[in-house]
Amino acid sequence: MTHAANVPEHDDDARLASLGYQPQLRRVLGLFANFSVAFTYLSPMVGIYSLFALGLGTGGPAYIWLNLIPIAGMLFVALVFGELASHYPVAGALYQYSKFSVGPGYGWFVGWFYGFALLITVAAVDTGVVTYFAALTHNWFGWSLDPADHVTILWITVLLLLIQTALNITGAKVMGRVAQFGVYVEILGTFGIAVILAVHGFHHGLGYLFTTQGVQHAASNPLGLNFHGSWLGAALIAVLAPVYIYYGFESAGDISEETVDAGRQVPRAMRLAVIWGGIGSIVLTAALLLAVPGHGAKGVGDAVGGGVPFILGQLPSGVQDILLLLIIFAFFSCGTSIQGAGSRLMFSYSRDQALPGSSWLARVHPRFGTPVNALVAGSMVTVLFVLLVFASPAHDKHFLFITYPGGVNALVALVSFGVSGIYLSFLMTVIASWVARSRGWVPEGRFTLGRWGNVVTLIAGAYLALMLVNVVLPTGLSSPRAYFNIDWITLLVMFLIAVVGAAYFLAARPDRGVRHHLHDDREPTGAERETPPA
Repeated sequence: MTHAANVPEHDDDARLASLGYQPQLRRVLGLFANFSVAFTYLSPMVGIYSLFALGLGTGGPAYIWLNLIPIAGMLFVALVFGELASHYPVAGALYQYSKFSVGPGYGWFVGWFYGFALLITVAAVDTGVVTYFAALTHNWFGWSLDPADHVTILWITVLLLLIQTALNITGAKVMGRVAQFGVYVEILGTFGIAVILAVHGFHHGLGYLFTTQGVQHAASNPLGLNFHGSWLGAALIAVLAPVYIYYGFESAGDISEETVDAGRQVPRAMRLAVIWGGIGSIVLTAALLLAVPGHGAKGVGDAVGGGVPFILGQLPSGVQDILLLLIIFAFFSCGTSIQGAGSRLMFSYSRDQALPGSSWLARVHPRFGTPVNALVAGSMVTVLFVLLVFASPAHDKHFLFITYPGGVNALVALVSFGVSGIYLSFLMTVIASWVARSRGWVPEGRFTLGRWGNVVTLIAGAYLALMLVNVVLPTGLSSPRAYFNIDWITLLVMFLIAVVGAAYFLAARPDRGVRHHLHDDREPTGAERETPPA
């Protein structure tokens, strides 16, 4: 039995009450369930199967070691978030941490950016399963679904969303069970596939992982990219492949009010999700690289052109079908966890009267103990985002200094905010922690950083700031970065979401409602942190 099971539930609820909230959600999750939600959101399988070809094409086999940068950086972020989560074990995570640390207006904008990023990420993950679903149905039923067809993308994604929403509605325990099963699938899909590929026979020795195979030269780069012979320049782009993987661990805090002994278990779950996500990612990436058929630039080119399916295609057909099932479930559990975390943010946001229709969105189902309305509303918004796949201009569109490339659907452009929005909200939350410390805040949760707090916070903020710039930096459509960032489009999406948020904020002043929910018995209410509007 875990320590969490021995902690009286009223201790968690008493801390919640000291923050001005009455328990509404059911506290049924232990450490493993909380960790599972965070781990399956991070999902090494989903990230690698989506980004392996781009990482290899921009950095060569040596790109595997670039994983160490975001793993280390996000571990520092997880330490900062863990301290905040332990002190403020409230659903809504980043929004709540920033609200209490700086003030209602600042916290509201953190929640705004973070919420959009979550909803967009659900759309990105669920549409990502279409290719693998089409392949499996072709093998099993002889169907010839076109994974690029917009109607096919829509109906498969909507079907997936309906199942995810139904499961999430039925209770946090069901969400936890799906996530826990997802962890076992991730183990099979990372370590299991690595073993299968090793048994089948690697084509390279370990030294291959330290080579670039000439990707820094235009003549031998499989994507036709020109890094002018500099692998450092290539690495600056290739690092974005793992950067796009290592987040989601913060969702452990989104479900704090449903976790037993949240002040202790949530910080542990965050750290474990980053650590094991990193280990799983490196093991799977290494196995895939060592299994690349052929040598030199041609071998890399074939692997980049065919992606992970090309490498796994060496295996017997029956094994391939099993792997397709694992991949599909990994996408499914990842989307389910993200949707669950996003609905808790929407519930927490609405409980503070921070959104239109807050009283409806904040309702908790009396039987299931879940924010059903928030789940349904979030799913509807996600479907609207998925519909953007139909917006795909045939030719380049020019507006002032911005060019929208032809053949790229609007969802792809929006997905760029799924990463930049996460990094922005992360950075704002770390800054909030720094501001709180400068005002004399003393963490009193069960997990604290002690005298290392300032140093850890500074390193976490520096990492997030540097990578946010690397993610959004506009360098032209012909730049190697365009594979991750469509020039100015990423910044434009960020700007539009910020403008819409600012317009609503000025018109509705949701911070006035949030201001009534800043109570904390352990410290001043925080009302003096922002001057009330005239």
